[in-house]
Amino acid sequence: MSESGDGDAAAAFCAELVRSHDFDRYAATLFVDPPCRRSLLALYAFNTEIVRVRDQVSQPLPGEIRLQWWTDTLAGTAHGGVEGNPVAAELLRAVQQHALPVAALSQLIESHLFDLYNDPMPTMAALEAHAADTDGALFALAARILDQGSEPVDHLARHAGLAQGFARVIARLPLDASRRQCFVPVELLEKNGSGEADAYAGRETPALRLALNELIAEALRHLDIAQRLLGELTPAARRAMLPLALTRRDLDRMAQSETDLFAPHERSRLATLWTLWRASRTKAFRQS
Repeated sequence: MSESGDGDAAAAFCAELVRSHDFDRYAATLFVDPPCRRSLLALYAFNTEIVRVRDQVSQPLPGEIRLQWWTDTLAGTAHGGVEGNPVAAELLRAVQQHALPVAALSQLIESHLFDLYNDPMPTMAALEAHAADTDGALFALAARILDQGSEPVDHLARHAGLAQGFARVIARLPLDASRRQCFVPVELLEKNGSGEADAYAGRETPALRLALNELIAEALRHLDIAQRLLGELTPAARRAMLPLALTRRDLDRMAQSETDLFAPHERSRLATLWTLWRASRTKAFRQS
């Protein structure tokens, strides 16, 4: 197969990977200019591979080995398999084409090492760092692909990442409880008279709900800041922040007192596309 054919196949592989495992980000790429879509999907496919490591291993050590391979790939020191890995090939292409900072990608990998273990998230500061280095980094890197990096973009991306990251922690409560993992900070739980045992039990108690409400309020606060800062970005860079419309929808649902946060909830793909389409036509996210 020709080099062009190999590239097309790798790009298609990344698109399908993201569509299957991270439909929110896949759907958001449908609202950006096609020349940038391929690189965005490469970035999101890379993130999908990193996040899925926890689901693919039963012990931390094999997970660490897989994550180290990605770190070595970014550093250019991986042994074997890079040429045959379509996600790695597409990611390295995007890094070169858009001068993506390898340090940010490596830090994203490093932050997800925490996911391999069952240690509880200790403090709000630790959760903020995790969300900033993962979800926040993705927002900043996506903006660089669509336009360019800048101090206003990085500042907004951090707040966007905290909002999205906190919402993700709450959305994953049922799954994390089944694994005896706790991403809700122990500090926050204990402050509200709750603890890890409540989170692992997989049901709401009044004290646990107080802690979760506080986390939701923090997420909404960061989301409000991020949306106020959108006007400082170029129209192209704003498109990188379009997933915030989904974060707003999810947090508004979570904030309702009748919502059982331990009941699995999956937003339909139609609702996802509708939310993104409506947001794309608003002044905050329009490209012109």
